[in-house]
Amino acid sequence: MTTFDEREQAFEAKFKHDEELLFRIYVRRARLMGEWAAQHLGLTGDEAAAYAKEMVSEDLREPGHQDVLARIMADFTAKGVDISAHRVEKEMEHTLEVAREQMMTA
Repeated sequence: MTTFDEREQAFEAKFKHDEELLFRIYVRRARLMGEWAAQHLGLTGDEAAAYAKEMVSEDLREPGHQDVLARIMADFTAKGVDISAHRVEKEMEHTLEVAREQMMTA
């Protein structure tokens, strides 16, 4: 194996690792958002945990975070929770940073 081949394998391994880490960060963010939203929806215990898991599934449906945002906003509207989409997006930014920190220190 040449040095070039070894280098190529190292780059591929790093890319794979980085993508897996990013995936775990996004999954964690979805769970944190589910926990945050559940709190505002008045869910506790098993209901809150189930809702957080639903947000993870919701996030895996389509690329990006719009599916989670839309679901949370629909649930807030249905329950009469007065929180704007802008506020939810800000919380998503915050939970992304929290998730990143948690994954980097884990």
